[in-house]
Amino acid sequence: MEVKQLMKHVDHTLLAQAATWEEIKQICDDAMAYGTASVCIPPSYVKQAKEYVKDNMEVCTVIGFPNGYSTTAVKEFEAKDAIAGGAAEIYMVINLGWLKDKKYDLLTEEIRRLKAACGDKILKVIIETCLLTEEEKIKMCEIVTKAGADYIKTSTGFSAAGAAFSDIEVFAKHIGPNVKIKAAGGIASIDDAEKFLSLGADRLGTSRMIKLVKGQNATGY
Repeated sequence: MEVKQLMKHVDHTLLAQAATWEEIKQICDDAMAYGTASVCIPPSYVKQAKEYVKDNMEVCTVIGFPNGYSTTAVKEFEAKDAIAGGAAEIYMVINLGWLKDKKYDLLTEEIRRLKAACGDKILKVIIETCLLTEEEKIKMCEIVTKAGADYIKTSTGFSAAGAAFSDIEVFAKHIGPNVKIKAAGGIASIDDAEKFLSLGADRLGTSRMIKLVKGQNATGY
């Protein structure tokens, strides 16, 4: 796959707790230069980043992140606040305890409320696959589809592991036709990125891809 085409699937990401504005500005610059799908940044930088990139790049942010156990009302407020600041895409983390407790109605309702808060903006649902059983992953495919979210996403990148090829294969078999797939966390090479896409992922959440491409260019590949 050509680099330009690959980058259209990348959400260029910086969610480190100590991220500074200069670092955020740098990933915005790189995202615009390389034509990524979006830049994913902490909520506190959304308004500033949107004013900086204007209409040249979509700004995304995270809510209920990374643990997912904020109340639904808090997540709803975070989503509305981020959208008011200029975010075009919202990534929410599910309440993993609710899933373990089989409180499927609560999970479905929370996702529905957040999608309503997002309106025509994109909602991606992070389910943290490394903490789930196969049965729970399949159940979340069903819930995300039923609740009307736009994407199901593997990982926060802050837990025990990131995306696995097997997770994308499970998603591809069990999501509905209106739900897309995002792989995130630990995507360490261009070959891995291409394999995730070939298995059915539409987006890749990574902080490394532009660095890898820059490294290729520097070595003449």
